Amino acid sequence: MSDRRRRMSLSIFRPPLAPLTPITDEPPEPAPATLKKRRQTSNGQSDSPAPSPTGASIERSNSKHSLDRLMSMKRATRPSSLFGSLRSLSSLQDENGEFAHTASSPSSVNSVSPAIPDVAAGMLIHHGPLPEVGPMFRRRCPYLVLTDSHLIQFKSQERASEMFPSVPRLAGQSVPGPSGQARATSIRHSRLSSISSVHESQSSLEGLHSIPLLHVVAVHKLDDGEPYFSIEVAYFNDDTNHASTMTLQIHDPRESDSWLMAIRSTAKRARSTYSVPFSQSLVEYIARALEQEQDYEPNHFHMFKVVQRANKSGKRSSSDDLTKLTSKICILAIGMYKVHLVPLPKTNRTSSSTSLSDLNGTSHGIVTLASVKVQNFDDSFQLWFRRPFQPSSALHLAALCVNEVVVWLRQAAEFLRPEWTEQPFAWVVPQTLNDELLPIPVEEEENRAFDRTLTAYCAAYGINTSTIRYKVNYSCEDAPAFELLPITGAGRLKYNALELLAILRALRYNESFGTIRLSQTALDPLHGLCDDYGWDHTPWTTRSGETVEIENQQKASVLIQEVRALAVKSKRLRRLDFSDCLARRPSSAGATPVLGCGICEALFPLCTKQYTNVDWIILNGILLSDVDIDYIYAAAISKTSHFRAIEVSNCGLADRSFQAILQALCHQGSTLECLNFSSNFARLEPLNMREYLDELSYIRKIDFSNTYRTSGPEPLLAIETLASWKLEELNLSRSSINAETLQAVAEYLRNPQSQVLRHLRMNQCGLTGGNVADLLQAMAHLPFRDLHLYINENYLEQEHDRLIQAISQSLTPLYVTMEMLEYKEEKNFRLLVEAWTHNTSTRYLNMSKVSLPFEAGKETIAALEKMLGDNQTLESLNIAGEEAHLEVANFGSGISKALTGLQRNKSLKLLHVEHQNLGMPGANALASILEENDTLLQLHCGANGFTLQAFTVIVRSLAKNRTLVHLTKMDKDRMAAIKKVDREIDNVRESGGGRSLTMPTKATVSTMKRSIGSAIPGQLPFSSRGSPQTAKKQYTDRELADMMDTISDNWERETVVMQDYLARNRYLAQKRVRAMEIEQPMTGCAVESPTEGSPRTSLYESNEATPMGEPNRQLAIRNKDEYDEAADSGDDGFEEALMMSKKLALE
Repeated sequence: MSDRRRRMSLSIFRPPLAPLTPITDEPPEPAPATLKKRRQTSNGQSDSPAPSPTGASIERSNSKHSLDRLMSMKRATRPSSLFGSLRSLSSLQDENGEFAHTASSPSSVNSVSPAIPDVAAGMLIHHGPLPEVGPMFRRRCPYLVLTDSHLIQFKSQERASEMFPSVPRLAGQSVPGPSGQARATSIRHSRLSSISSVHESQSSLEGLHSIPLLHVVAVHKLDDGEPYFSIEVAYFNDDTNHASTMTLQIHDPRESDSWLMAIRSTAKRARSTYSVPFSQSLVEYIARALEQEQDYEPNHFHMFKVVQRANKSGKRSSSDDLTKLTSKICILAIGMYKVHLVPLPKTNRTSSSTSLSDLNGTSHGIVTLASVKVQNFDDSFQLWFRRPFQPSSALHLAALCVNEVVVWLRQAAEFLRPEWTEQPFAWVVPQTLNDELLPIPVEEEENRAFDRTLTAYCAAYGINTSTIRYKVNYSCEDAPAFELLPITGAGRLKYNALELLAILRALRYNESFGTIRLSQTALDPLHGLCDDYGWDHTPWTTRSGETVEIENQQKASVLIQEVRALAVKSKRLRRLDFSDCLARRPSSAGATPVLGCGICEALFPLCTKQYTNVDWIILNGILLSDVDIDYIYAAAISKTSHFRAIEVSNCGLADRSFQAILQALCHQGSTLECLNFSSNFARLEPLNMREYLDELSYIRKIDFSNTYRTSGPEPLLAIETLASWKLEELNLSRSSINAETLQAVAEYLRNPQSQVLRHLRMNQCGLTGGNVADLLQAMAHLPFRDLHLYINENYLEQEHDRLIQAISQSLTPLYVTMEMLEYKEEKNFRLLVEAWTHNTSTRYLNMSKVSLPFEAGKETIAALEKMLGDNQTLESLNIAGEEAHLEVANFGSGISKALTGLQRNKSLKLLHVEHQNLGMPGANALASILEENDTLLQLHCGANGFTLQAFTVIVRSLAKNRTLVHLTKMDKDRMAAIKKVDREIDNVRESGGGRSLTMPTKATVSTMKRSIGSAIPGQLPFSSRGSPQTAKKQYTDRELADMMDTISDNWERETVVMQDYLARNRYLAQKRVRAMEIEQPMTGCAVESPTEGSPRTSLYESNEATPMGEPNRQLAIRNKDEYDEAADSGDDGFEEALMMSKKLALE
């Protein structure tokens, strides 16, 4: 027993706290007397002791208190203290009784410290003896005293009694306890033992050692097990940059709790009385570390002194074990997106800019926070962080300001996820701490802070935000719609798992989107992938708090959990589009995958149990297995699902699967609005289908395109069935259409039920001109019908005269698309053009990719020129050609003359004339049009073999045009022109055997000269400069490279000039719109320009994108009054307006 007691009483000290400045036995040298005394710092927040919504600033206010003077002891020659950074009180005094301090950095030399109360003047709170720490026959043991300002260790109880008379001189006398009542000598029997963190000899125990409570960082229990109940007191002197800990080994658990409560409460009381900010040097040091991590934001920056506790568990410990439990004092900094644990600075690097990794610090994303646990008996707390597919990382910390730390951390998490009604981390804190939470101020931000949340997840997962692009569509059903765009970046084809998780989790809880489109986005990285390290993001409840009762949620793949979370955490979300998001292939030909796609498993059970408002699910392009069909069938037969649509186009459905889904959807007859079974293997049986389709009363969209049907005279859709619907879209393209089906469609067009029909697609259905004429006559009872008719790739040349008559009589709807028509006789196409010249009912006409047997003749060109000049109804015209590997479709060289008819056109606002091989004659024609025409708003004329000279001619014509707002940048023409010159140079080099171009042949020189002369404006043609024999210019490789650079630079310069002109016109157009709105109210003046997907796209429409997406090239006009005056001054003021626009854009 004696040996055991001796081992327990030995004083074994820990090494200095790495990476702090090493602590030596000698006190530091005093600074010059001219230096101002530095203030003492306390543990806490950077600016205020309590949380406030405004956040902390890095500026520190100087304290007005002077430096304290400690009372000297009678024996001035005692050795230095054993307690860490604390020195003997006698060694702190100079000859005059003043204290000289050494500044740790230049920025803190002039700082002033608040006064620390006198050691002897403090009010006694608690006291007790320490066990013998020296030789076993030593008679006197140290004595520990706690006052309202210091924790003091005396050499003996007698010395404590000299300073504090209330301390009894004899060990047997009663002493006051923490509550003021008398305590018996049981304090002595509890036997406190102190272990410091500094190597010093046992012979130096004769001094007085004190710890100012303002320096205390944390007081917590050590996880050391039995038989001791140890307490660790960590403290840090900001002035000297010294940190240390003191450990109290106590035998009695009640006495341990008594000391713990007394030290904690007294230290907190002292901290609240003397609120001291951090030193400016320390704040700048932490701010620099966060800047290196790109996480510093002054309005979202908080820092705290914390102790990174040693995590040790065991059943038995001793003094030897305690020295191995190394705790260190660090700075916990909460940045904009991350939590950083930064080591205290060393004196040799306080002014350097080092990254956090070089400082051996750690950073964790705030949105990866998995658990917060705060102890209610001491200052310790735990933070767990977990990134996807990784185990959690724990931070065992302790801080006197634990309440402020966790409150600010909780508020930072809620700020980054303001829409989340339930944070995905465990919150185990005392109830009193919940009462301190402050409401997050609501900030008006676009899309309900979606960008903020997405950026937070990208920062936490280490993702480059510039690779993620999206747009928000406000002109669609269930708008606004979030549409994820393809990834950007060299060599990147699809998003990885972490990028997809960041996007999906940022969308969770967001109530600003009614539709989420992930079409064409590969979700394969998440398919079948499980996260076995935690379920913190599993959606256990709905947004309203209802428990989601679905079996084996924790075992589901990440894709299932994320899709399920999107559905249950948003009440506004109605539509989910997963078209072509999974590239699943069957194991063998004709077989279906064994495993489900995951999306059906995620969504359809939720719809059955009414956990979500999503009722329009698009699965187009996903190969469905039998498991997926079972999920769809089980949900569709339940009347509680209330589906509006389940789109299964190109899903590999066979006859049995198609029959099962159609039969189940009959139970959704009161809500179903769309049927999409296109591009499947199933054969449609009209008689059996009619039985199911008659049950659907509210169908708006039917898509049976690219399908097969059984043979028979029955129509695919009976007229009785069609007459019961108010269809908005009917798509029968690339399907077998018999005469009965065509007659049923014509009868439906005559029916008043068809008045709301907006899209009728009958592409590649084998229709003749007479069939189309029948459809046009059927819809003629409604003049100027708001309908888009698609009749691409049909045999319209058959019964062509009936079609020509219907078009000439203006029986056509407002929108007509007739692409890829093949005419065997040019005369028939000329008749079609003449018919459109007299048409007055169609505003949008797409007649692109027309194939003629030869180039258009003079009569056809004249007919085109007359149509472009005389038709004053068309507002959008597409006469673009086509250039494929095996076929070229264009009108030939005469198209340039036909375009001149636009000079007298007053209605056309959008023109497509790509791939018509216009060349320089076409460029001159377009330039003359732009100088005369004042109604054209958009001109798409790329891929026409324009050289730089031709492009320059078109751009310069914009000087007199004030209405055009869009002109193609002609990137394809630019690449083609550069490749042409490069190809000619290579040909000359090959003919010269690889040498420089010194003596090429006459033919090669002539070809190269023409290419360069057409590519560089101002170059004279070769024929005007003399014959090849007289041209002795020799081109070196350097000159040729410079020539190529000149061509590229000139293209770029002309592109910039074009953008400046268009920016001016856009501003003038907006100004005219505002003037019209002031004169009379109007709903909008945008010209309708229908496309394949949306026939009513505004000419001025611009889609929203993330800050990481492509920047908007429109000039930012600030000083509009000056710009208006310059722009309205006519042609003479144009240059001034253009210069002003460039200046304002640069600002």
